[in-house]
Amino acid sequence: MATGDPAVLQVPSQDMKQRNKPLVKGMATPEKATITLDAMKMLDPRRLKPDSIETERIITVLDETIAKLELSSLIPRIINSLDRFADVLGPEITNSLIEHQKLSNEMEHLLASSEEGDTMKAEEQRGCLCLLEQRLKCSVRNVLRLLLANPSLCQALKYEAWARESPAEVFIKAFGEFRNFMLETLLTSPMEEEEKIQFMKDISLQIKKNTEAITALQAELAAAIQTQEEEIHMKDNVIKDLKNGMQDLTTDCKAGIQQIKQEGEKQQEEELQASQARCAGLQQDIQQLGAQLNALVLEHRASELALRKRKCRVEMEIVNWIQKYDTDMGEKQAEYEEVDAAYTEEKAQLSLLMEKHAVLLQEYSQIEEERRIRQKKEEQALKELTTKTLAAIRIQAFWRGYLVRSLFKSKRKKKKKGKGKKAKK
Repeated sequence: MATGDPAVLQVPSQDMKQRNKPLVKGMATPEKATITLDAMKMLDPRRLKPDSIETERIITVLDETIAKLELSSLIPRIINSLDRFADVLGPEITNSLIEHQKLSNEMEHLLASSEEGDTMKAEEQRGCLCLLEQRLKCSVRNVLRLLLANPSLCQALKYEAWARESPAEVFIKAFGEFRNFMLETLLTSPMEEEEKIQFMKDISLQIKKNTEAITALQAELAAAIQTQEEEIHMKDNVIKDLKNGMQDLTTDCKAGIQQIKQEGEKQQEEELQASQARCAGLQQDIQQLGAQLNALVLEHRASELALRKRKCRVEMEIVNWIQKYDTDMGEKQAEYEEVDAAYTEEKAQLSLLMEKHAVLLQEYSQIEEERRIRQKKEEQALKELTTKTLAAIRIQAFWRGYLVRSLFKSKRKKKKKGKGKKAKK
C-alpha cells in the first residue's frame, strides 16, 4: 500500500511533536496560567469540524487509510487462526489469505537466503525481491478489498481484541496523529494561526514569569532549609543533654532498685517466719476438725441407714401405687374404647343426619322461595285490586256527581221556563 509507507509519515509526526512541545512545558509549570476559553477551543483538534468538501474528502481518505492499516495489522493474526475463522471468512477470503501466507513465507525464505548467500547472486535476488514485493502488495490489496466488501466481518475481526505488534501499533498511532495534524492544518485560517502564535508567545512569557517565581521560591526554600537545619542542630544539642540526664537518672534508679530489693528480702524473711507460725496453728486446727469430722461421719452413717430403710419402704409403696395405677388405667382405657366406639357410631349417624338436614334445608329454602314469590304475587295482585277499587270508586263518585249536576241543571232550566210563562200571563 502506497499510503501505508512509514517513511511518508515520520516527518509530519515529528513536526507536530515539536509544535506541541512548548504547550506541554507550559502545562508542566506549578503556576496556573490564565488561558482564555476561545484559545483553548482553537487548540483542541476534537472541536474542529470540516468546513469544505476538499477537507472532508482528505479526512475521509485518511480515515479509510487508518481502517486499512488496522485490518492489515490483523492479517498475520487472522492467518495464524485461519482454521478457526475459515467458516466465517468464506472460501474466497480464505484462499486469498493462504496465498498471502505463501508469499510471506517465500519473502522470508528469500531474505534469509540473501543474508547467507554469495554476493554474486545479489542482483538476481534483488529482482526476485522486487517481484515478490509487488505480488505481496497486490495480495494485501486483494485481501483488504475482500474484507472491506463485508463491513460486518471487519467489525467482528476488530472486536476480537487481538493484540497488535508494537511496530504496527506505533505506526497506526503515528498515522492517527498525522490525521489530526492534517485536520488542524486544513481548518486553521491565517488569522487563527496568528492568534495561535500570539497565544504561544503569551504562554512563553507566562513560563518565563513562572520560572522567575520558581527561582525566588527556591531561594526562599533554601533559606528556610538553612533555618530549619539550625533549629535541628539546636534540638540535637537539647537531645544530647536530655540523654545525659537520662543516664544519670538510670544510675540513681539502679541504686534505688538495689536498696528496695534488700528491704524486700528482709520483709520476705519476716513474713516467712510469721507464715510458718501461722501454718503450725492451722495444722492444730486441722487435726481438731478431723476428729470432729470422724464423729460426724459415724453419726451420719447411722442416719443414712435409717433413711435407706425409709427409702425402701417408699419405693415399695410407689411400686404398689404404679401397679394400681396401671390397673385403673387399663379399666379406663377399656371404658374409653367403648365410649370412643359409641362416639364414632354417633358421629356417623350425625353425618347422615347432617346430610339429610342439608337436603331438607335446601328443600325448605326452595319452599320458602316459592312462598315468598307467591306472597309477592298476592301482594302485587292485592295492590292492583286496591288500586282498581279506588279508581272505580272515584269514577263512580265522579259519575254520580255528574248525574246530580246534570239533574240540577235540568231542574233549573224547567224552573226558569215556568217563571217565564207566568210572567207572560
